[in-house]
Amino acid sequence: MTTQTILPVDSEALRALSEGRNEPAWLSEGRQAALELAGSLALPKLEKTRIERWNLSAYGQYKTSNAISLNEAPEEIASLIKDEQDGTLLIQRGSSVVYSNLSKELADQGVIFTDLETAVREHEDLVKSHLHTAVKSDEHQLAALHSAIWNGGVFLYVPRNVVIDKPVQAILLAEDGTATFAPHVLIIADTNSSVVYVDNYVSGNLEAPVFHNGAAEVFVKPGAKVRFATVHQFGDQVTDITYRRAVVENDGTIEWIVGEMNTGNTASDTLSILKGNGSNSDQKTIAVGAGSQKLNYTTQAKHFGKSSASQMITRAVMREEASAIINGITKIEHGATKADGQQTERVLMLSPKARGDANPILLIDEDDVTAGHAASVGQVNQEQIYYLMSRGISREDAERLIIYGFLAPVVSDIPLEELRVQLQSLVERKLGQ
Repeated sequence: MTTQTILPVDSEALRALSEGRNEPAWLSEGRQAALELAGSLALPKLEKTRIERWNLSAYGQYKTSNAISLNEAPEEIASLIKDEQDGTLLIQRGSSVVYSNLSKELADQGVIFTDLETAVREHEDLVKSHLHTAVKSDEHQLAALHSAIWNGGVFLYVPRNVVIDKPVQAILLAEDGTATFAPHVLIIADTNSSVVYVDNYVSGNLEAPVFHNGAAEVFVKPGAKVRFATVHQFGDQVTDITYRRAVVENDGTIEWIVGEMNTGNTASDTLSILKGNGSNSDQKTIAVGAGSQKLNYTTQAKHFGKSSASQMITRAVMREEASAIINGITKIEHGATKADGQQTERVLMLSPKARGDANPILLIDEDDVTAGHAASVGQVNQEQIYYLMSRGISREDAERLIIYGFLAPVVSDIPLEELRVQLQSLVERKLGQ
């Protein structure tokens, strides 16, 4: 197998692109090594999902976009950037970042927020010591390809003891079906810092299919807290596969809030590596599938530290002929005494042809721990609908109330009001309401 059969960019074209962006030698060489590695690796193995049948070749070509002001932003993202003229915001459009703003207040505190391509040059030591160390290039073919071709991206560094109250936001827009779209998110929260990061993945009216091969790496240093909220709302022209990893040190906390609202085939894997003693992970995921979508969502927590704790909650609603595989994996390693791992996966099917599969997995290599799981797959309870209709509520409203009640344990627990409102609107749209 040659790299040309995997990616429509040969080795020399990739090298020329790297040199044109003035990337340091270590990064250029790393891209080349990853591209070569991709030729010898298999696709990732996903539970009961044949991703080799998906469109995984629509990478396009690297295209540079001109910088814009917020007033010039595309209409697809207009509602997401209103009132953000002075906010800390980054926008990627296709292959490159076109807008980036860091408030003076945060800049004065030493916060770094820029595109990853710029950070590689201006903050080389920070980037080099963390990039591709959580999502490793040798995991599988897609990880290697991502390491080779990532573009634009987000870099966020929060210095020691700095607490950021307002969310730091990024919008990543795929609007050109011929442009490579593979952003990489890299976040480093130093000791005893705190930050809320929110991003939105959006697509415009695409004239050709796009494959989004994405990755996010989060490093939570001792005592730090990161709240990472992400909403994917790509159209049906986008195949979306995303890997997220967090490495959490002593007494650190990672909170994942994931909204999977795409209309095309989607797979995501969100993993918290609880490396330190007293480290914590809280993962909340909601998903809505429609049409003939194929969906595969995996949440994972790996406990290494003593007295580490993880919680994973996933709620998925499937309508029409959509199908979803929901995997929850809690792994407690030998030596992680007093660890506590809990998980719940639930799937609600709204039609006879919809399919859901919830797979809770506990892998325990230590005796002195607490762990538990719960899973369910079922259709809307007709007795509940009849009861509500007997009280004068229409069938449509009754189904809507039951669906919202099903999602409420996750949505109501989201601490960001703007994100709750956005997810509510996206759920209604996907449910045809």
